[in-house]
Amino acid sequence: RISVQYAKRVVGRKQFGGQTQYLPLKVNYSGVMPIIFATAVLSLPAMMLGLIPAVASHPLTVKFIGQMNGGTAYYVLGGIGIFLFSYFWVAMMFQPSQIAEDLKRNGGYIPGVRPGKPTADFLDFTMTRLTFAGAIFLTFLFVLPVGVGALVNLPPGSLILQFFGGTSLLIMVGVVLDVMRQVETQLLQKHYDGFLRKGKLKGRYDRLNQGGNAAPRTAIVYLWT
Repeated sequence: RISVQYAKRVVGRKQFGGQTQYLPLKVNYSGVMPIIFATAVLSLPAMMLGLIPAVASHPLTVKFIGQMNGGTAYYVLGGIGIFLFSYFWVAMMFQPSQIAEDLKRNGGYIPGVRPGKPTADFLDFTMTRLTFAGAIFLTFLFVLPVGVGALVNLPPGSLILQFFGGTSLLIMVGVVLDVMRQVETQLLQKHYDGFLRKGKLKGRYDRLNQGGNAAPRTAIVYLWT
């Protein structure tokens, strides 16, 4: 969390700013997209060679396709591709110059950093280090099925390892978190305080003192279904 201080300003009889907020930067900012990109690129050569009958039967082609379907070369090239695509995705989606300009326009600044270009350079440097850690994390999840398969004596290309691998778990957790955010958004729009009074949904503590009839216990089950 990068602290952001906003300057005080008076509009009419009201005073705004003066408080400290935080700019959250994710370690895994790119999510699962680098793994998807890397696996898609690695699957293209084997798929294209398999479509050519004269080349598909060649021993070198058969060996190459076997390596690209869960072999050692697949995971080595996949790890390199994940690193490259992680920085590529962050460079496309994260714009430190735009963030620095928005902070300067709204009267916000990072303590110890001058507004404008120094702030953009600071955010870019910080995000570069975070992306390196996030790329290592994604690479570990990518090669996780190989390590698990070595422990339980399963081949690297086993469908069980691919289904229960780190990539699948990352996608599943991301989808579940997104569904939880969508459900909470719908509950907030409908003012269903009965649902939000229980559980650990974010942003519910400021609504505990408000009125409202509690929903039945089975209502949330029907909603999820």
